[in-house]
Amino acid sequence: MPVDPYILLLLGTVGLAALLPARGTGADVASGASTAAIAFLFFLYGARLSTREALDGLKHWRLHTTVLACTFVIFPLLGLAARGLVPVILTHPLYQGLLFLTLVPSTVQSSIAFTSIARGNVPAAICAGSFSSLAGIVITPLLAAALLGNSGGGFSADSLVKIMLQLLVPFLAGQVLRRWIGGFIARHKKILGYVDRASILLVVYTAFSEGMVQGIWHQVSAIRLAGLLAVEAVVLAVMLALTWYGGKALRFDREDRIAIQFAGSKKSLASGLPMASVLFGAHASLAVLPLMLFHQMQLMVCAVIAKRSARDPLPEVTGTAAAPTAASRTAVGTATRSG
Repeated sequence: MPVDPYILLLLGTVGLAALLPARGTGADVASGASTAAIAFLFFLYGARLSTREALDGLKHWRLHTTVLACTFVIFPLLGLAARGLVPVILTHPLYQGLLFLTLVPSTVQSSIAFTSIARGNVPAAICAGSFSSLAGIVITPLLAAALLGNSGGGFSADSLVKIMLQLLVPFLAGQVLRRWIGGFIARHKKILGYVDRASILLVVYTAFSEGMVQGIWHQVSAIRLAGLLAVEAVVLAVMLALTWYGGKALRFDREDRIAIQFAGSKKSLASGLPMASVLFGAHASLAVLPLMLFHQMQLMVCAVIAKRSARDPLPEVTGTAAAPTAASRTAVGTATRSG
């Protein structure tokens, strides 16, 4: 089962923030750089997303509606249900982070990768992840306003304005400029991927530095973390079962059900971390902790499921049914990183 090397970098960044948190002028500089990094991240997201590919995927609207319902309806309902675990298993701040986790959009890259391994509908996974990321820029802040309110570690109506300025406006600017800079971004995809990850590391360092200065980490114990992991394992298991058997009940074929399961059961670390930084401010470190843990858990579990699905015998098909598989492999090569 894979351990994402990037999670190790994130944990190292958390350790650095614990040992050498940014203070005073350094904190102001880190905060300004983090704000700029978040805006640049979403500018790149907008410039990478092919509007034409997303619109082409609308023909499979039943699948995309199912994934969106899993991501922004069923997940949040599970998060609300977990409120009953406070304070026996979860502290209130950890619960707020868990609830925020259920509100963020789905992944793109890992959904595509696992769908491909399991021999599912890769083009559908690409479109579903793209739709989720696009919708999440608007839906996640609105859900946070409705479900977290002022109790969400400093969340307020002003955060919606920040979301507009730091996330939505750069994203739309990237979409507008895509026709001129899309080729450059595609040619330098690897280098810009490092920029993405470095930007998120800066966001994490800034958030956890603020948390250390505020002293909020004294609220977390090993027992509480174990309880959080157990709750997240249950949430992931429920979503994996619902997406698979729900897809069967809705009469999707095997390839579509695989795409629904992997796109509808996961949450995006790349989108969630910047959003948490904007929404929660000094309390962002506790808000993103459940997301970081869930990210690693979903990778490990979905890797096992994908490999097992790859060994399943395929149903009998006609001579022309192999075409989607070839198209899926082509689509994997054109997928962008956003998970």
